[in-house]
Amino acid sequence: MNEELRHEIVRRWRGGQSRRGIAEDLRISRRAVERVLVKHQRQRGEASRAPPQEPPGTRANLLADYEAKLQEWLRRYPHMTVQRLLEELRRDGYRGGYTILRQRVRGLRPPARPGFVERFETAPGAQGQMDYSVYDLEFTHEGRRRVNLFSYVLGYSRRQYLRFVESQDLETTLREHVRAFQHLGGVAATCLYDNMKVVVARYEDGEPIYNTRFLAFATHYGYRPVACRPGRPETKGKVERPFHYVETSLLNGRTFRSLEHLNEVTAWWLAEVADVRVHRQTKQRPIDRHAAERPHLIELPPTPYEVVEVVYRTVDVEGFVSYAKNRYSIPWDKTHPGAVLPLKITEDEVVIYGPHLAELARHRRFPRGVSGQQCQSREHLPPRDLRQRREQLRQQFQELGDAAVNFLEGLLKTQRCPWDQAQRVLALLGIYRRSDFLAALERACRFGAFAFSSVERILAVQARPKTALEHLADEQRQHLRGLLTDDPTPPRPPAAYQQLWFEPSTAQEPTDEQAPTHEPIPPAPHALPRQGRGEDTAPAPS
Repeated sequence: MNEELRHEIVRRWRGGQSRRGIAEDLRISRRAVERVLVKHQRQRGEASRAPPQEPPGTRANLLADYEAKLQEWLRRYPHMTVQRLLEELRRDGYRGGYTILRQRVRGLRPPARPGFVERFETAPGAQGQMDYSVYDLEFTHEGRRRVNLFSYVLGYSRRQYLRFVESQDLETTLREHVRAFQHLGGVAATCLYDNMKVVVARYEDGEPIYNTRFLAFATHYGYRPVACRPGRPETKGKVERPFHYVETSLLNGRTFRSLEHLNEVTAWWLAEVADVRVHRQTKQRPIDRHAAERPHLIELPPTPYEVVEVVYRTVDVEGFVSYAKNRYSIPWDKTHPGAVLPLKITEDEVVIYGPHLAELARHRRFPRGVSGQQCQSREHLPPRDLRQRREQLRQQFQELGDAAVNFLEGLLKTQRCPWDQAQRVLALLGIYRRSDFLAALERACRFGAFAFSSVERILAVQARPKTALEHLADEQRQHLRGLLTDDPTPPRPPAAYQQLWFEPSTAQEPTDEQAPTHEPIPPAPHALPRQGRGEDTAPAPS
């Protein structure tokens, strides 16, 4: 910057032009204008290090008339926002902008100073603390991926449980709690948590509302969860600080093949390094203090809490249900396409149940992150006898009535692969109501649209899919129909009851004119026992 440009900056500023205007007219930055003016003031001895004051009529003087009122507002309401101050000053005629008001408030309001944090110690077995920490690690076999470190530490002994997991969802959090309790041999009376959604559902009137399922878990083990105040992570410093120790001792200078290998090294590190070191605050080894704390922990219940996820899935036309973008097979004779079945998801398995909670299939669960796979057992496949399968389909259409039979006959005459389409058409019966389904078949027959796609389009336009409650009602209706029709007892013919009313020893022999014209009556099938209905007690007809 030459001397002529500096002189022009000073001349314009002395003339009352603002720094922004000078910078825009001369096409230089405002910082350059500020440096020139500060140097000019220093040379004149008007200021030591502070920037020069704005001349009369500039933006800084817009707040001069409101200085006393601004200080009064800040004195009464120290945490009042700049936007609220701007609204109040505008009512009194303030014409300035938000930026200069914010700069002035920053100078008037004293900076917030962090307060001292008091360290506190707890009695043996009184408190535990739990938290997560997220890391992006490079695995030699799996590549770079994000993992979550679950940590549970006992407040008195400082002994902790660590495990790297893939997610921070509710099932994973509960499952790792169970493992932590088993690792430490008991449960602390209370446990401090962040305001994570799996623990705290929401706040009402400043009080935390805990997740009901998490409360059921805590009740099973007999301890009380305590949510920390928002914005105060130092409340549970006993679990926050060890994360730095993990980064510098466990993760630093080591490579891992996979997540499973990382957890194997973590278990070794806990036993051989973390538990036997001398803690900086307690001056003792965590393993030794844990021996003294363990008798004060809550004993574990005889049965651990079962951590499972229950979901409902619809059976597709190929006899599979989907979970986490993977498919699992069901025995072909235990269900039908369109049925809604409950699935119990554990850490390692997917268990499929029928409508009446009878187990239908059990599969090994695909690992998290794997998608597009299917697990099919050989015994779940239908028989290879095509004739038998086709007869079953034909019988199912006959049970639906004439409209279904007519549609099947048209399908067999017009389509190249009719039986596959017939099976897909029957699957729509599990999605839509029976009346809507039959109406769609009738419409398809009327217009000669013998195809699965035609029926599907008709239902999409004219019908509404069944709700979950309607699905359950249909399952119960089918169950009751099966109970009432399995091995029925046929009704007796009316003539069979004559032997209950006539006594053979006293009944008159019929004459030739009264001889019966029908064949002798055979014994009634499934006849009731004759106990209490002997010949000596049967009343004689009058």
